[in-house]
Amino acid sequence: MAGAALSGIGNALAAAQGPEDAADWDEKNGPAPAAPDAPQALPPRPGAIPIIDSHIHLFDQTRPVFSGYTGGLFYRQVKKPSTPAMYAALARPTGIVGAIVVESAAQYLDDNLWYLEVSRDNPIMVGVSGNIDPGSNDFPKYLNHFHRDPLFRAIRSSRFYIKDARGSVALNPTQVANLKLLAQADLALDTANPSMDLMNANVMLADAVPDLRIIMDHLPSFDPAPANQAAYEAVIKEMAARPNIFVKLTEVYHPAPGDNGIIVKNYEFLRARLEYLFQAFGEDRVMFGTDYPNSYGVATISEEVGLMQQFFSTKTRAQQEKYFWQNSSKIYKWVKRSDDQPTPLAQGKPAPPAPARGGGGGRGGPGGPRGQGGGN
Repeated sequence: MAGAALSGIGNALAAAQGPEDAADWDEKNGPAPAAPDAPQALPPRPGAIPIIDSHIHLFDQTRPVFSGYTGGLFYRQVKKPSTPAMYAALARPTGIVGAIVVESAAQYLDDNLWYLEVSRDNPIMVGVSGNIDPGSNDFPKYLNHFHRDPLFRAIRSSRFYIKDARGSVALNPTQVANLKLLAQADLALDTANPSMDLMNANVMLADAVPDLRIIMDHLPSFDPAPANQAAYEAVIKEMAARPNIFVKLTEVYHPAPGDNGIIVKNYEFLRARLEYLFQAFGEDRVMFGTDYPNSYGVATISEEVGLMQQFFSTKTRAQQEKYFWQNSSKIYKWVKRSDDQPTPLAQGKPAPPAPARGGGGGRGGPGGPRGQGGGN
């Protein structure tokens, strides 16, 4: 099935998209209007599958020390913080019982402490994917420091590769050495935003550190140009062949590339892309996430949940459980914080003693898309 999906994705998506209709809109004209034809989250009910949101962002611009990141295009306009309590009020009615914060700005190391503090005070938060620069000589020290907190489950970084004069991608040796320490600590690596270079680098990193759990964030948001379709299918096939690469089926609703900014809500088009990626990576390597509040103005949390509930309604309950919470448990090894959260299927290792490793080169070369974390 995966082979068939991989071989025909270009034609399948073109056929599925169909004509533009009222469910699509131009991002340049402001936040998305209500979309009554978009799937909505099913109301929570006894026996419903619990949902862990593996990708949200938190920030508070009222703090004296602030990273400067205030969300996506439309959330910046409302000029509000994004806190666990604000998120929980919107998420719980859709069946979401837990969430993982993923760093949204990589400038300041002390943001890790703030993520951990606000998460510790709010039991809906089950994990933190923070920011430690793998290009820093201090990476081992800070890895050991933050890993002592059981909520610290991953880091997010995409600057572990360089490009030579011919434009070829190569791994940064210093960063690979530090990411081996991340794997030894039993923590995961988030990477974003999807680009051909980053996807190829993820394949290389998966081979170099086969016990590192590598997460490709927001893969459905990548729209290959027609000329790059074959190369895109090839790198998807290579990533799918590496069992330590996992995928977030997030940012399914997103602006199309180019200046028009059209956000497609045509379900059949979205279903075709989701099916392609699901068949490629399989039921054990995909995760749910809303990307809130970067999704604000593009799709509501209810729409994000409802879209994926509709897609998985044709799958078995076991497959639904894996996507909505079990896989994130195995990949992040998050911490159960409240009675309504499911019991994790995996537990992280205790914090190890400080890794001993010699110094090495400083920061790696350029190459990560949209900076280290990309803010998405």
